[in-house]
Amino acid sequence: MSARKIAAWHEAGLIDAATRDRLLAYETEHARPLALWAVFGIGALAIGLGLVSVIAANWEDIPGQVRLAVHLMLIIAALAALFLREDRLAAVSPWAAEALLFVTAALGLTFFGHVGQVYQTSAPLWQPLAAWLVLFAPLLLISGRGRLAATTLMGGGVWCVWEYLGSYDHFLFGMRENVPPMACLALVTALPVLFAPLAAWRRGFGARAEFWQQLEQLALAYAVGGASLACAMASAGGFDEGPTPFDLGPMALRGAVGVLAGLGVMVARPGMSGRMSGAIIAAAGLLLPLAWGANDLTVPAAALFMALWVGIAAAALAAHWRGLFQLAVAGIALRLIILSFELAGDLLASGFGLILSGIMILGVAWAAVRVSKTFAPPREDAA
Repeated sequence: MSARKIAAWHEAGLIDAATRDRLLAYETEHARPLALWAVFGIGALAIGLGLVSVIAANWEDIPGQVRLAVHLMLIIAALAALFLREDRLAAVSPWAAEALLFVTAALGLTFFGHVGQVYQTSAPLWQPLAAWLVLFAPLLLISGRGRLAATTLMGGGVWCVWEYLGSYDHFLFGMRENVPPMACLALVTALPVLFAPLAAWRRGFGARAEFWQQLEQLALAYAVGGASLACAMASAGGFDEGPTPFDLGPMALRGAVGVLAGLGVMVARPGMSGRMSGAIIAAAGLLLPLAWGANDLTVPAAALFMALWVGIAAAALAAHWRGLFQLAVAGIALRLIILSFELAGDLLASGFGLILSGIMILGVAWAAVRVSKTFAPPREDAA
């Protein structure tokens, strides 16, 4: 906060002189020498880039076992620093502890690729990702403190399960040999949403609440994103015939996992925020088989999409999530605009049709802004 802003508040009568002086004293005491830190950062970046350049230039001349040993020692050193100095480092700077945790997890992930390069081995990408999750997900769950660790964990999980599904993409071309049951493929891709009830339960203990909050929000986003994508696929007729992981049975199984995850969040966090988060996840799960039923039906698929986001807007109003409410309004408005293009494609070939579509877009945008400003909650609670 700048001294100029504090002075402006005082001149506007928002704070008295005593409050102004206390704010100025606090800001002076806790001021950070950003320029100095920037110089340190540039110096550290230059050293790091230099080391990377030297290693890259001599990469082939370094024996593979030596490289792996150095890589492994770096992982061990990072783990030792976490276990011995994490609390002290977090007391000085939580972001520093979070960055060290991320670097440790990144070193662990790249180690598997390094092993494959040295020994010229190959495997489906989901296998090293799964091994990394088994080894490092507990570390992230135990030590994660914020968005970076939560995103790393959730991103690794989502990447792994969809790589697992993608490794069997040959079933799309009629080759069915050695393909797991479609229900198994569907169940695996639904697993990341189960982070939501786990995070909701752990939030009740109060420790590292920011990490668990971010993880729950990411799981909610995964559920809502999957349901929204299913509606978009249905609108475009994207669900192919034949036994695939996107048939009615697999979609219903994914939906059931989502409903169970939503109910778990409601039980773990019985307050308004928890009930609304759980309701959104459960609604996204219920929508998956319905989207399959609306395949190649433009209006019903669009209606399902907008119904989901209307429900999200209602939940945001109840829980006072201003940002999510505004996002829901924007999503509904955008879907209305896209639907108008889908239904009136022939009109767009004429100048008059373009004029009408432009007026319609402006009208929808104006209505969305008015709704957002008029009905958005005045404050935003933690989801």
